[in-house]
Amino acid sequence: MARTAGSHSDITGPKVRAAALKLFAKQGFAAVSMREIAREVGVQVGALYNYTTDKQSLLYDLMQSHLEALLEAFEDDPAADPQARLQHFVQFHIGFHHDRPDAVFIAYMELRNLTPENFARIEALRRQYEDKLEAILQAGVAGGVFAVADTKIATMAVIAMLTGVSTWFRAGGRLSLDDVQAQYIQIVRKAVSVSA
Repeated sequence: MARTAGSHSDITGPKVRAAALKLFAKQGFAAVSMREIAREVGVQVGALYNYTTDKQSLLYDLMQSHLEALLEAFEDDPAADPQARLQHFVQFHIGFHHDRPDAVFIAYMELRNLTPENFARIEALRRQYEDKLEAILQAGVAGGVFAVADTKIATMAVIAMLTGVSTWFRAGGRLSLDDVQAQYIQIVRKAVSVSA
């Protein structure tokens, strides 16, 4: 398929993704048309298909990119103390997601709009990240520093709580991001029965 005259894939491609991210987060995937995305980018609707197969592919690409960046950015030292590893996870999760509120919203709220095949692939990436926290909790239970009856449930509860910060925290408010991270570290430690 020929590229639209004057377009540049290295510029227009990212603009298409950025426009889709903004519109999906604001209006919801189902309410956004390819025509609206094209208007936001400033191209004809037909030109979008030089950069994506369809709207579903755009949604999947946004989720996949977010989760792959998350997995690539997180570093854990299995030999470190489980309490230190848990503190690092809390700080990392809140900090990483704070900078990407639209991507976080889409990654959690638009799962229902994925095809079964795309859902399975995204779910596998999510599970890889969840497994990192569960490994920390399992190490703490094995070491006698965490008291968690079911590490899978605790993992899901902690991630849900931490992810929620991106929905309400705004820079310039009463607390800094560092303050919020510090308080959440205390909350999570208490939730898994670690003394603060």
